Amino acid sequence: MTIVPTFAQAQGKMISGTVHDEKKEPLPGVTVSVKGTKEATMTDFTGQYKIKATSKDQLVFSYISYETATITVGDRSSIDVGLHSTTSNLEEIVVIGYGTVKRKDLTGSVGSVSMADINKAPIRSFDDALAGRVAGVQVTSSDGRPGSGVDIVIRGNNSLTQANSPLYVIDGFLIEDPNNNVINPADIESIDILKDASATAIYGARGANGVIVIQTKRGKKGKPVFTFNSTTGVQNSISRVEVMDPYNYVKYQIEVDPTLAAPVGSPKTPTELYLTGPGRTLDYYKTVKPVDWQDLITRTAMYKNNDFAVRGGTDKFKYAVSLSMVDQDGVVLNSNYKRYQGRLNLDYSITDKLKVGINTNYSFLKQTGLDPTKGDFAGATTSNVFASVWGTRPVPSETYNIEEEFVDPSITNASDYRVNPIAALENTYDVTEVKNFGFNGYVEYLLAKNLKLRSTFGINENRSERDEFYNSQTSRGRKGSVNGVQGIIGNTNYSNWLNENTITWDKTYGKSKIVALGGFTAQQRKDWFNGYSEYQLKDESLMFDGMGIGLGVPQRVIPTNTEWTMASFLARVNYNYGSKYMITASMRADGSSKFPTENHWGYFPSGAIAWKFKEENFLKNNKVLSDGKLRASYGQTGNNRVGPYDYLTTYFNPISNSYAFNGVYMDGVIPNTLGNSELKWETTEAMDIGLDLGFFDQRISFAADVYKKTTNDLLLKTQIPNSSGFTTAFKNVGSIENKGLELTLNTRNIVTKDFTWSTSANIAFNKNKLLALNEGQDYMESTINNFDVNTSGYIARVGEPIGLMYGLQSLGTYKNEDFTGSGTTADPYVLKTGIAGNGNTRASIRPGDVKYQDQNGDLTIDKLDYTVIGNGQPKHTGGFSNNFTYKNFDLNVFFQWSYGNDILNGNRVIFDAAGAGINKNLFANFADRWSPENPNSDIPRVRGYIGSAGGYSSYTVEDGSYLRFKTLALGYNVDQKLVTKWHLKSMRFFVSGQNLYTWTKYTGPDPEVNTNRTALTPGFDYSPYPRARTIAFGTNITF
Repeated sequence: MTIVPTFAQAQGKMISGTVHDEKKEPLPGVTVSVKGTKEATMTDFTGQYKIKATSKDQLVFSYISYETATITVGDRSSIDVGLHSTTSNLEEIVVIGYGTVKRKDLTGSVGSVSMADINKAPIRSFDDALAGRVAGVQVTSSDGRPGSGVDIVIRGNNSLTQANSPLYVIDGFLIEDPNNNVINPADIESIDILKDASATAIYGARGANGVIVIQTKRGKKGKPVFTFNSTTGVQNSISRVEVMDPYNYVKYQIEVDPTLAAPVGSPKTPTELYLTGPGRTLDYYKTVKPVDWQDLITRTAMYKNNDFAVRGGTDKFKYAVSLSMVDQDGVVLNSNYKRYQGRLNLDYSITDKLKVGINTNYSFLKQTGLDPTKGDFAGATTSNVFASVWGTRPVPSETYNIEEEFVDPSITNASDYRVNPIAALENTYDVTEVKNFGFNGYVEYLLAKNLKLRSTFGINENRSERDEFYNSQTSRGRKGSVNGVQGIIGNTNYSNWLNENTITWDKTYGKSKIVALGGFTAQQRKDWFNGYSEYQLKDESLMFDGMGIGLGVPQRVIPTNTEWTMASFLARVNYNYGSKYMITASMRADGSSKFPTENHWGYFPSGAIAWKFKEENFLKNNKVLSDGKLRASYGQTGNNRVGPYDYLTTYFNPISNSYAFNGVYMDGVIPNTLGNSELKWETTEAMDIGLDLGFFDQRISFAADVYKKTTNDLLLKTQIPNSSGFTTAFKNVGSIENKGLELTLNTRNIVTKDFTWSTSANIAFNKNKLLALNEGQDYMESTINNFDVNTSGYIARVGEPIGLMYGLQSLGTYKNEDFTGSGTTADPYVLKTGIAGNGNTRASIRPGDVKYQDQNGDLTIDKLDYTVIGNGQPKHTGGFSNNFTYKNFDLNVFFQWSYGNDILNGNRVIFDAAGAGINKNLFANFADRWSPENPNSDIPRVRGYIGSAGGYSSYTVEDGSYLRFKTLALGYNVDQKLVTKWHLKSMRFFVSGQNLYTWTKYTGPDPEVNTNRTALTPGFDYSPYPRARTIAFGTNITF
């Protein structure tokens, strides 16, 4: 489109080309002019232009918020140009509660995630990619199983026993526990994380844990834009733990039971003998190839992700439609995850004043495979998949193929739950199917020039069914197990609706701008569960069809139904004077059915101020400082993550109990929990002081936040008098404090025509402290459920961080110098006076036995010697990312880290243990155990006493710090001439890698772990699903 034709240029030649941005996306509407003349044109929708010019002319390319480019024509007839954005992050629009604001006008602490960086590498779910991206946001995955969730904590744990996960606001719909797998990351336009009370208090009772606000992509005015993204990748396990090889295994077995070295013909149990073959010696096993169970149960797994979208619209009607499919095999046998998803977003301006729109999303998820962190139904630790993998002998048999035997014939102990892990995985049917539907519609009406009414109504429906079947070739269904062959069907469902009504007044008076918001919301959620299980099934070939027809022992599953409702009033005022002085004040009142009538309502105020000192006269013209703002905020938020009926006395129908009535046994109900009519909200008070700085026209930007949060009225189960008939009841007692520092740095290091380099880095420090518990209570201990060690492994003490690891302080092993005597019958070992025992009788203690620190000096090791042995919370976490572009290439390099956190390695409690039994393999380092030939080792001797006080000690606590090379993504944007010739807008090919390498001292499978997933037991590791390294290839096409 020629703006002003100039016939003087008629002798020139026609120049054509395409103008694009740093992402190689075409830029429509760019003004292209011939310098010094009136000849000009604009790029069309595909970024293409045509203009007449002579060889000596210079073309000027100009576009709002982009650097102007000037290029001499020369003898070229085709000129493609890339423009660099000049828009600073200060102009970035940030989504906050019930509105948006420019970053330069923020008064609160809000972190934003670069979706451009995240989508450069294949991700199944957006929360997978948040780790290390935003300061103060700690992301931990419990395991690497496809489809498994992650735990996200913002600025530390606020609650001891209730949920610490943030509130999610997805296209305006509030949900506390979403399945984030239902959202296609390619559909997401922005992710903003609200961290301080100024930003979160508008969400009141659900804002204490932070808020993650997600906006999905919507249609824009213009012709339809089609996008297609396709990714194919391969995955391999990076979580391998070395176990003893055949030589060290046999050597260990002989020490456990010396008769295993007996000559041929000696009566012997178990049936598999060692050193009994002709000419066989211990050295023979140095050349025996081991049975590598870890290799046998893992595989190279495929990953496929495809999505397609079309977006566009007119002045009145805009649309966005997308479809996606994910198919991910797990690196462990018989595990898989699939997602089929579709989204429809529509916006329609009926008149200049009336606008309506909808957001809809449907997802079908299917997760297949055994959860390796879960053991046998009876809770046997050794029935976990990796317990069998690590614990089964590595020595092949000469008489049978151990890889094909369900149970090692050499095992005679009927209570040994180890089974062939290959058979256990291949024969377990464990499938979860989820169907999720979300809808949110809105109506906006402009009541007056500055007054807007908005009303929304949304629903979220979730149906989840988990079907489990364990035949006789699984640990749970094997012969001899308590329940035998069994089938379990469970349905977990919820229905959630939300109605929000807000009115916004936006008025400018000279330099003053006021935005006032008021509103009312109502929400209701219903949850229901039902299921059925049957044990001792006689015909396993029928699987689920054999249930309910009299072929097994049915188990009653009591259905549960819960419901809660909430009504809220909210108000907020933002005042801005010339983008120099800013004030925000908000109030929310929440009424919840989860609390008794006297405490139905909670009130959550907040206030914040900001001073943009860069705008003061003494700094306004400073060439170095381009931004300077000081922020301060205070507010109160709540946590309503409690059960709907925790304040009520509840009753239940005990399956095993009944009473006689007219000679017939009848079911009855008995009290289950004692109610508390005084229960109220957990409330968090938060203060934040922030500083934002920018230098050299925002080439460097820096943000720092210091915060302090105090959570009061913790909801805990506390001890009550036995005369009540109960032992515990919920009460509001205690408080927790979190305080920390967050630093974020963004730089544009190099910006040239052909090469750019930018860096983003963040680091966060958080200190957590328990301020108070119940009156007269100084601490509370926590155990790990379904684990071999029944003593407490964690403690929360007043005045200290919560979730400290708790046990005995290991001093290694007793050495020869700790004893008198030589160990002979005539001269037995006698522990020297003044040296503490280990819980065993002093006369029984020997060199090589485990040795503990005697904390109280009574020379006896018992529970009184328990002490803090570790802290699962990191001293700091962070990440740093570098983005490079060179001509048509782009490269993203991302690292994340955690420093100063400990891990309680439960794997070593079981597989690095002196008391392990016969025919059980252990970790490779146990080969360096104490022995008369290795008397200085701190690894206990074979069959050494481990102490009566339990198995948790500093011996199995390790440094969990790590630095992970998380992402490397290299892309190539096809030359615009070819793309145009193929009638496309853009085409990019890429190769990427995730979880490429981890630097850590941790000896376990992976340092990013928390298999117990509670605030009171952080950093516990036992039998996790292996994390995968992914190498992927793909293409992004726009047309």
